[in-house]
Order: sequence, then C-alpha cells, then structure tokens
Amino acid sequence: MFRQKSFDEKTATLYLVATPIGNLDEFTTRAISVLEEVDVIAAEDTRNTMKLLNHFHISKKLVAHHAHNEKDSAKGLLRYLEEGKDVAVVSDAGYPLISDPGYEAVRTVLAAGYSVVPISGANAAMNALVASGLRPQPYLFYGFLKSGTKEQCEELYALKTMPYTMIFYEAPHRITKTLQNCLEILGDRNMCLARELTKRHEEFLRGRISEVLEAAKECKGEMVIVMEGCLEKKEKAIDSAILNDQISRYLEEGLSAKDAIKRVAKEFGIAKNEVYKHYLNEWS
Repeated sequence: MFRQKSFDEKTATLYLVATPIGNLDEFTTRAISVLEEVDVIAAEDTRNTMKLLNHFHISKKLVAHHAHNEKDSAKGLLRYLEEGKDVAVVSDAGYPLISDPGYEAVRTVLAAGYSVVPISGANAAMNALVASGLRPQPYLFYGFLKSGTKEQCEELYALKTMPYTMIFYEAPHRITKTLQNCLEILGDRNMCLARELTKRHEEFLRGRISEVLEAAKECKGEMVIVMEGCLEKKEKAIDSAILNDQISRYLEEGLSAKDAIKRVAKEFGIAKNEVYKHYLNEWS
C-alpha cells in the first residue's frame, strides 16, 4: 500500500494540472501557481501550451508528452523527479488522462514511490452533464467511441442496456455518423449535445436523438454527447422452486397463502402477482 499525504510530501511531485477548455478566465489561481513553481511542464502539444503560458506570463522548461511518445516520455519525467525536480503534466484542454495522455506517466511515477497530485479545473464532460437536463448520476463517462462504423456499433450494442446516463466525446466531422448509429442502436432517446463549452459560441442542443441529429449536421467545434441511459427495467430471473419453497415454509409457520405470497414478493423484490403465478403453477 502507498499512502500519500499530498500537502506533507517533501520529495519531488508530479502534478496533473487541468487547463481551460476554452475560456481562459477559468484557469484557477492554484493551477497558475503550480505551473509557476514547478521545474518542468510536460505538454501534449508544446505550441498550444506555450500560448497558454505566455498569456499568464509563465516561463518554464517545456517538454513534449503526447500519445506517440507516452511510454518513453514517462521514463523521462521520472528522471526529473529523481533529480528532485517537480513536474506538471498538462493537456491541450481540460484534465490530463481524460481522453488525453498521462496514464503511463502516473503509473510509472507511482510505481517508483513518488506522489501524484491533481490540480482541479475545467472538465467538458462534467460541464455538459450538469447542464444537460438528464439525470446526473449514476453516469458513465465513456470518452471517444471508436471511429470505425463496425467497431462503434459493437460498442453501442454493449452499452444499449446500461441504465446510466452516458457521456461521449466526439469530433465535429464524425458527429452525424455517430448520432445516426446511436439512433439505430439505442433508439430515439433523450440526449444533449454540448459544443464549444465555455467559449463565445457555447451551445446546448437538447431533445430526442432524431431532433438533435438534424440540427447537428451544421454544428462545428469540440462536442460532448450526453445520452439518456436505458429506461427499460430488466425482468428479474425468477426460480419458481425457490419461491414456492419459501411460500411453503411460511405456510407451515401458519401464514395464509395471501400473506405468504406478500412476504415472499417483498423479500425477492418482485410483484405479488408474479409470485402468485408461480404459486398457481406449482399447485395446478
């Protein structure tokens, strides 16, 4: 077990710093302070991060940490920590690791015994979820669906019976195809499409998939899909022998058939008429 007390650590630390997803005013004071104090900043795209750092007048050593070099870069970040240097990992927008690089670095650093500290900030999935008008919990954050039609449809079929509100990220050039697949596989559910979150053209499209699909064809910008979960209740598998055995036990204790059925229905969480049907079948 590795027990971490984030504010008591004396050794070098890896910080996961959430960056603005569009509106620079949402960059927290703590996040800015951490970036000012660390020795190295590992960025998904150093050019984008440099613009952010310049805006806040932050000058630090900047290294690339992206999907194509993630494993090797993780080892490099560990070496900085071993030298006693604090490191911050940032993505282009939002939290590192959430559909962005950083997981390999976290695993490598934790395995070596160093602390990993998250620095709160904007998150597109949470913004979209709480403003969607759909039930906020329980929810399932899925990230990006596969881009291939066959693979994406397989994923959607696997999610079809999930009762949770689902959150997907999607690119504008794939939104029509993705929503069409959702309509065909999930049915015409309620959903919300959030785009350009925190930016000047922020927009929420709420309605049935079929309605949003038509409107989304002309939409641009980064998108978040919030999808209603399956509302159909699964029928519980009922073992007649177990039910009738329990009814018989209560009958032997002196309960009437009506009271025995009522009690069994409550214990098993099923309707009384269902228990009654099994009881009739037993004695018919």
